[in-house]
Amino acid sequence: MFDAIDSMRANASPDLYVASSMTIAEHLVPVWLSVLRTSRPTLHVGLRVTNSQDVQRLVLEGHADIGLIETPSLDSRLEARVIAHDRLAVVVAPSHPWASRTAPLRPDDLAAAQLIVREPGSGTREALDRWLASRAPTEPLLELGSNSAVKGAVKAGAGPAVLSVLAVRDDLRSEQLVEVEVEEIDLNRPLLAVWPRGRGLDEPSTALLSIASQHRHECGP
Repeated sequence: MFDAIDSMRANASPDLYVASSMTIAEHLVPVWLSVLRTSRPTLHVGLRVTNSQDVQRLVLEGHADIGLIETPSLDSRLEARVIAHDRLAVVVAPSHPWASRTAPLRPDDLAAAQLIVREPGSGTREALDRWLASRAPTEPLLELGSNSAVKGAVKAGAGPAVLSVLAVRDDLRSEQLVEVEVEEIDLNRPLLAVWPRGRGLDEPSTALLSIASQHRHECGP
């Protein structure tokens, strides 16, 4: 019986273990893995979804073959390749005063606002903190652990937030959220694949990156 259990555990081990940040996992990875599965129907893929900081840790500790992150801070022990580009957007509820602005928001106004933000370790949060670091930003109104939670709070009128366009595009189209233009700050960012420096990628990881490149997603202005 124990031999049979060990055999089943061995057979269930992923051929490719991917760790991904939440935004990439929710909006890009499903397409990539679907294509990968079509071309390699016997390939077993494991996916761990967490924030960008934890993704890097999982890769460095050997718990993932490859990581997908959105953070501007890359551990020096990791190799990286750009797999897509994303853009962050300031979003508010239609009832918020910023929704009716005719002029772009100034960076100082954004820094002075109590924002609804992702938790520390999130790539979105880290990018926002870097952009506003020189402007003495106000303490966040709320820190929440998922894009969905942040969007829900914004829709309820709690305050503005900064999120990936990938996470809010449907809400913008349906006019449940309104994007507010910001002057001077470049809200574009690369999305990265990472793996330990000095270690080559295995064949399944290389195949996944090839698919990501073929289905490259650009969220520019």
